[in-house]
Amino acid sequence: MLDEGIATQLRQVFGSLTSSYKLVVADGKNAKQGELVELARSLAETSPKLEAVVEGEVESGVRLSILRDGEPTGVVFRGVPGGHEFTSLVLAILNADGKGKLPDEGIRQRVKALRGPARLQTYVALSCTNCPDVVQALNLVALINPNITHEMVDGELHQDEVERLGIQGVPSVFTGDELVHVGKGSFAELVEILENKLGRDEDTSSEPKLAVQYDVVVVGGGPAGASAAIYTARKGLKTAIIAQKFGGQVQETLGIENLIGTAYTEGARLTADLDKHVRAYDIDVLEHRRVERIVDVGAEKEVHIQGGERIKAPTLIVATGAKWRELGVPGEKEYLGRGVAFCPHCDGPFFKGRPVAVVGGGNSGVEAAIDLSGICSHVTLIEFADSLKADAVLIKNLTARENVTVISSARTTQVLGDGTKVSGLEFEDRTTGKSTKVDIDCVFVQIGLSPNSALVSDLVELNRFGEIVVDDKGRTNVPGIYAAGDVTTTPYKQIVIAIGEGAKVALTAFEDRMRAVAAE
Repeated sequence: MLDEGIATQLRQVFGSLTSSYKLVVADGKNAKQGELVELARSLAETSPKLEAVVEGEVESGVRLSILRDGEPTGVVFRGVPGGHEFTSLVLAILNADGKGKLPDEGIRQRVKALRGPARLQTYVALSCTNCPDVVQALNLVALINPNITHEMVDGELHQDEVERLGIQGVPSVFTGDELVHVGKGSFAELVEILENKLGRDEDTSSEPKLAVQYDVVVVGGGPAGASAAIYTARKGLKTAIIAQKFGGQVQETLGIENLIGTAYTEGARLTADLDKHVRAYDIDVLEHRRVERIVDVGAEKEVHIQGGERIKAPTLIVATGAKWRELGVPGEKEYLGRGVAFCPHCDGPFFKGRPVAVVGGGNSGVEAAIDLSGICSHVTLIEFADSLKADAVLIKNLTARENVTVISSARTTQVLGDGTKVSGLEFEDRTTGKSTKVDIDCVFVQIGLSPNSALVSDLVELNRFGEIVVDDKGRTNVPGIYAAGDVTTTPYKQIVIAIGEGAKVALTAFEDRMRAVAAE
């Protein structure tokens, strides 16, 4: 079943396994049973440390469990982990063996403190590009905490569960029948959600953590943050990066064709390259951490991290990027994952043959409407401005679609639903003030980005859009605090610009530091 090229790579990857692993496929009569058995056996052929067996019974669906040295790891795949989820299966084996990119000890202790027992289930679509991140993160949680299990569930093979639970978006994470998370999520975000949901066993004997001192602290691990950290480290400054998820928005980007010098790459590959480059220097990468607050104490900036860690440095570089902008209307949060979505590629297939809406007439909104028009019965595109803002070639493509209606000069006022799922959308004509309702089953929000500047909103100057105001060298209005990338007023939110801005602000910070030293 495995391509010979992939099999060869897996032989190399699994060549260093130290424990023995059994891939247990539950016996059953599902149409996909044979495919799962073949996958498990093909995988087992790549290493003498792997064994595939068929035993036990299931009432419906398919199930693959991973055992390490005869003991359950807590990781289960209820489906055939192909497509994007094949990587989740491979990583689960490697992570169980202590290999791969694992959380550091500080984060592991937080995961171990989660209260169990708990059975987590993540419902996915094999075509979803956001699902593997959540599946892999929760697999790690199960591997670290023996009181927690995690199952990847292919929604297509378990339609009865999907309908009973009212799932209309992926990934959807449940404990029992309770939805605890939907949509993309980083390891740090998911751990925090589980802490709030499950609680944690606090270690009351531990002493308060002392603040760790650095020369430079970079908050944010995207292109701007990585570039800034590399440049400050090259100048001999003791540097740390604090990030919820290294790579930032780049990880969510599929094809990248405008990074000068690289004709084509993908977000995951560029993230891996950035990570490799950063780790080639003496830089402490503190990943999977959420910064709670930043305190300016004059000569020092103190970063407080959830979990009690504190980091101090005289120089702080903010490179926190931006996130998808929300509508902020009634019904949006209530129906998130139940008819309110942000990723047409992931959630569009759930609404095949059904009417949907897209809010936003820029490139992302028009592209979403074009893609959805190929699978949905009808697409209503709603734009606040008087006309679409997308590129002309995209607008031409859109207007050629017979099942697309474009409504401009419209302000979305409410997402409507029946208590379990979205049933419609209400908008107001900005010219006449007339309100109109359109019957849809899902609304895809595509209205741009919002800067992640809340952490420093009480410290530095922001503009009316929430961007950090910087000068031409990346300085904010507060000495010792700099900013770079999409979170700033620097125009044109592009990867190549973020990389350059990160380098520039690092050189500025070093220059200011040398001037201060010379003046002493």
